[in-house]
Amino acid sequence: MSELKRRLSLGGATVIGIGSMIGAGLFASFGPAAAAAGGLLYLSLVIAAIIAFCNATSSAQLAAQYPTSGGTYVFGRERLGPWWGYAAGWSFLIGKTASVAAMALTFGHYVAPDHREIAAALILLVVAGINHAGITRTAGATAVILVITLTSLAVVLGAGWSERTAVASAPVDSSALGVLQGAGLLFFAFAGYARIATLGEEVKDPERSIPRAIMTALGFVLALYALVAFSLVTLLGIDALAGSTHPLADLSDSPAVQVILTAGVAAACSGSLLGLMAGIGRTGLAMAREGDLPGGLAAVHPRGVPHRIELLLLIVTVLLVLFVPLEGAIGFSSFGVLLYYAVANLSAWTQTDYRRYPRWLQALGLVGCLAVALSLPAGSVIAGAGVLTAGLILRPAFQRL
Repeated sequence: MSELKRRLSLGGATVIGIGSMIGAGLFASFGPAAAAAGGLLYLSLVIAAIIAFCNATSSAQLAAQYPTSGGTYVFGRERLGPWWGYAAGWSFLIGKTASVAAMALTFGHYVAPDHREIAAALILLVVAGINHAGITRTAGATAVILVITLTSLAVVLGAGWSERTAVASAPVDSSALGVLQGAGLLFFAFAGYARIATLGEEVKDPERSIPRAIMTALGFVLALYALVAFSLVTLLGIDALAGSTHPLADLSDSPAVQVILTAGVAAACSGSLLGLMAGIGRTGLAMAREGDLPGGLAAVHPRGVPHRIELLLLIVTVLLVLFVPLEGAIGFSSFGVLLYYAVANLSAWTQTDYRRYPRWLQALGLVGCLAVALSLPAGSVIAGAGVLTAGLILRPAFQRL
């Protein structure tokens, strides 16, 4: 059996999209982004938001025409050719696998800092078990986690505004490269909206529901991130924000608020992991069906989940969190995902039927993705390019398995 069932409603798809975005990046990206962009942090946020919007419109337009699992891997194959699709799929797999490991380690850092790696491995096992239970349970669990995360965030922001006053401080110096790097770091926090497209084979009425779910999820998160950025800059000042590794924790000195924040971070990481692991599994399933990964990974469990690819993902990510330092995971992940969306924009550019948005949006998204990807720290660019090249070399071997 290799077919998935359409069990996911518009609401469930939207919840998975929001839950995929509101994760560790929300709690960890604003400090490094402020350090890179300085006084132009808002410009970095605007650039990241514009690129995210362009990517979302391309993904929504393509998913309406190709409502099947795999996202841009499928879109690239259909619109540009097999190698383009493979490059997008491989970029997604490597980038998001790094994200899974990084988010699991973030969870471990907050929940059990003295046993970070063990806690990270355990949360991966729990999330894999929930995903194995079926996509409707994934959506339900994501909804519960999202409520916990948003409640925690509301408490922390409320405490910050009640305990602090606006800070006027000299802004950190800015540069064009710094602004682009800041946008890349903030893009990591946005990424997740097109996770809905990778679940296209399981969404009811996909031609109508997928575009609506993507745009609704993105709009909600854009508004939330703008509120968080305004609160952090106003209450901490851009210079203090730039020097903070956990800026939301700096908003309040209350022990009770800190406990609530820790619960929110743990919930956010768990929610993102649910969406990430589900999306990676569906993209891997689509690639295995086409022979771009070993064919044995294309199996679908009677519960409606690609269990073999998800088991492989679990093994790889547990090994990563136990044995590999991942301090550069955000940059590495952003590089891979930006290349993935570059292919999405190029694919949407070629569409004639199912066109919903003007081509200039896709051109802007393509240029933006490439510019921000190449502006990331040199180590992230070199590592990402190296792993992408290795994947392209391995494709013929995968096709023989």
